[in-house]
Amino acid sequence: MLKVTVAAVGTVKEPYMRDAIADYAKRLRRKCNLEYLECRECATVDEEGLLLLKLIPKDSFVVALDVHGKQQTSEWLAELFDRKATEGTSHFTFVIGGSDGIAKAVTDKADVRLSLSPMTFTHQMTRLIISEQIYRAFKINSGETYHK
Repeated sequence: MLKVTVAAVGTVKEPYMRDAIADYAKRLRRKCNLEYLECRECATVDEEGLLLLKLIPKDSFVVALDVHGKQQTSEWLAELFDRKATEGTSHFTFVIGGSDGIAKAVTDKADVRLSLSPMTFTHQMTRLIISEQIYRAFKINSGETYHK
């Protein structure tokens, strides 16, 4: 079973947002081992980057969520999971920066830089959006109808 880690700066404070993220985590239990890791917010993006780098498990395929990354489709994410798993990757890590963005040290470590939108979202919203997209990708790969 694939392992997926979402490493993010800060905590999710709003109960409705925590509940929505938890709902996707619950839905994914049968499809992957999903974990959320957090580091504290810091005075600088570079400080946050150092903390985020410590959260990235060794040998994981790293996807940095970066407004300057490339926008992709849900089908692309599903295909990425499928292709990389076929190649032997068993762990994926999605990294979310703080309110001032993501450190260059993190994007340099990333295998992929992914932009969810040209718009800027809070790290809490980004955590919800990527959770939904991970769920959607697994549904696509299993041929289920959620995506249609």
